[in-house]
Amino acid sequence: MRWEDTCSLQVERRMFPNSSNSGRTPFPPKQKQQQQQSDCFNKLLLNTPPTLLPHQQVADTRFNFQNEAALLGGNLATIPAVTQQPMPNGNGSPAHMSDAPIAFRGRKRPSDQSIPHDVKRQRLHSHRSETTVVNQAVPLPVEHRYSLPGSNQSPLFHAHSIPDLTGCVPPLRYTLFPDPIETPLPVAKDKLSQQVLELFQACQQQTCDLNRKELCRTELQREIQQIFPQSRLFLVGSSLNGFGTRSSDGDLCLVVKEEPVNQKTEARHILSLVQKLFSTKLSSYIERPQLIRAKVPIVKFRDKVSCVEFDLNVNNVVGIRNTFLLRTYAYIENRVRPLVLVVKKWASFHELNDASRGTLSSYTLVLMVLHYLQTLPEPILPSLQKNYPESFDPTMQLHLVHQAPCTIPPYLSKNGSSLGDLLIGFFKYYATEFDWSHQMISIREAKAIPRPDGIEWRNKFICVEEPFDRTNTARAVHEKHKFDIIRGEILKSWQVLRDKKDLNCILPLRMTVQKR
Repeated sequence: MRWEDTCSLQVERRMFPNSSNSGRTPFPPKQKQQQQQSDCFNKLLLNTPPTLLPHQQVADTRFNFQNEAALLGGNLATIPAVTQQPMPNGNGSPAHMSDAPIAFRGRKRPSDQSIPHDVKRQRLHSHRSETTVVNQAVPLPVEHRYSLPGSNQSPLFHAHSIPDLTGCVPPLRYTLFPDPIETPLPVAKDKLSQQVLELFQACQQQTCDLNRKELCRTELQREIQQIFPQSRLFLVGSSLNGFGTRSSDGDLCLVVKEEPVNQKTEARHILSLVQKLFSTKLSSYIERPQLIRAKVPIVKFRDKVSCVEFDLNVNNVVGIRNTFLLRTYAYIENRVRPLVLVVKKWASFHELNDASRGTLSSYTLVLMVLHYLQTLPEPILPSLQKNYPESFDPTMQLHLVHQAPCTIPPYLSKNGSSLGDLLIGFFKYYATEFDWSHQMISIREAKAIPRPDGIEWRNKFICVEEPFDRTNTARAVHEKHKFDIIRGEILKSWQVLRDKKDLNCILPLRMTVQKR
């Protein structure tokens, strides 16, 4: 049996110890009957490991959960306004909750699988989220549409079955535990490139890591739907965008309705109900649920079963869109993911990767690397939003967003630079070439552009454009002292790496791998 299968089965047995049918969730008779009647609803859309296969439908699934459209299967065009069901409260009054047993069991993983959480959360927040438009569909050509199994609620789902779409981005497949297939990685011919490659291979997110997050997401969605029946819970951020590490936290977006949600009032109220659910009915399995009243409020919590920290927001749908934009960038060129991972680890080691403390979010760091690769004399990346505007239209309905990357072919760059040369070039670009005072990073335009004159951009030390809502993802860097530290570390790292060409000089590799 493969290691990945063993890991998956261990997670399953901890979550479902009473199941006599290995690989399937124990359902009560009523649920089991519903399960058999609508089996096609229950196949999970989930990230595959790196692969260059065409889009395919996998008939054999090892788990069949009750939720009828997992991950990105929600048909948001039919979601009504928010409806709330009674919540359990501290005085023991009855609550109209599901009688279905909770699948969590709260038992820790073996100690050898414990993973320190050294990488800070990737921020996908935007303070303009309440104005995001999600209710105008941009129809794809008929041959590019396909129906999610069992769904017939939307006219867009009346098209053909899943076509054979050929692209370089691994498609989401209808299986929880896909077989691991390796993506060809760049060849390392020098010491620095080899160090970058080895660090990436040691620290990149594994299928087993992703499956633990997906199991948690699935069960939380089922519980949250007792309060908001038409809601959908999306796994977003580094867990799905191709830039995750073994220690990456999980980001969740709860979409409760089609229309935008006021983040200051409605979102906070919804999250307060979710927090109450976590601290009462799910308190044996969810620990430390905390409501953070930020511009985009979140509930932070830890899942005891998967040992993963999560951030959950409401209707911040820009995070769903940029997840699949970044996922496409991650896979269209095989040097992108190793370079991004090393930069994230470098920033974390130097304490530059925490937006809550006035430094850079993981999302901003990814955008900085992508921008650098776009601005080389011989670019390694294009602007996907310019080259494929229909695939990344900011008004596309959410249930179509995950389809587009599967059709995009690899980007064939004439730039043959090694990973080591690109890493040195990254630090050199931001140390000596980029004009921090007058320019803004924009992967949408694939170049540095003049700063806008709006109030959001004035007196900001770092300006990085969010590619969909065009806000500043680096707005957390609001102190000159922190900005000077960031620039100083970039300059120092460039000088040392240029002279030594040894990654250990700026990032202790053994310690980094141990903390992966």
